[in-house]
Amino acid sequence: MKYAKNRLLLVDGSNLLFQMFFGMPARIFNAQGKPIQGTLGFTGALLKILRQTQPTHVAVFFDSQQKNPRTLLSADYKANRVDYSQAEENPFSQLNDIYAALDFLGISYTEAAGCEADDLIASYVAALNQTECIISSLDSDFFQLITETVSVLRYRGKNTVLCTPEYITQKFGISAKQYVDFKALTGDVSDNIKGADKIGPKTAARLLHEFGTLENLLLHAEKIKQAAIKTSVLKNTERLKINYKLIQLNDSIPLPFPLSTLAYKDAGYTTTEVLKGIGLKE
Repeated sequence: MKYAKNRLLLVDGSNLLFQMFFGMPARIFNAQGKPIQGTLGFTGALLKILRQTQPTHVAVFFDSQQKNPRTLLSADYKANRVDYSQAEENPFSQLNDIYAALDFLGISYTEAAGCEADDLIASYVAALNQTECIISSLDSDFFQLITETVSVLRYRGKNTVLCTPEYITQKFGISAKQYVDFKALTGDVSDNIKGADKIGPKTAARLLHEFGTLENLLLHAEKIKQAAIKTSVLKNTERLKINYKLIQLNDSIPLPFPLSTLAYKDAGYTTTEVLKGIGLKE
């Protein structure tokens, strides 16, 4: 990547934490017998992401363990997620060490309060619309934010992909601004959001190509040519409206940090040096 005058890296910290905690091949302990595989994986991945993207500014956001506000719209939202709060060792058990690593690296971070971390990231993108932003996450909900100046980095080691408007068009046959409409129609298994019966990705893309938006589709559902699809849309109208609200990110959350405080300069630390710096390795 070329170095930009201002390039803001927005890291979905919870997503990266879970990816690394469960993605490590084995539990890893330090000399004192403390499990550190989540911290080790998170720190190593973050350093690689930083060097791939070369940001001038960085912030990391974590979901809180408070009740998700979107469950007020649908009690089923993310109800399929495992509750790790009762497990002795879980991703959150290493969170304080990860915070210490971020402090050591001079990177600002916070837990979302009254919203999801996704909404905080969306709010930075909206507020800083003249700034190049790279969102690091495997969460496909961020595809709705992609523009010519906003991309999504899906970190998978050597298989990392930078998602741009062209990526969305090639993969789904829609524009990024149609992604919320698309996901509302097809549903999202990972978030326990059920789409409309008989509408898969290809059908959803075809409908959006014809009608433009979900709102326009619902207004003119009687014009859908395939009888089974028309019936499904009419039957699931209210569900689709709720899906749209669940999937659409809230981009009006007050920003916890002004851009000027997020400046970052790579000091060249290795993962081992960071872990030593926070007392996890002798």
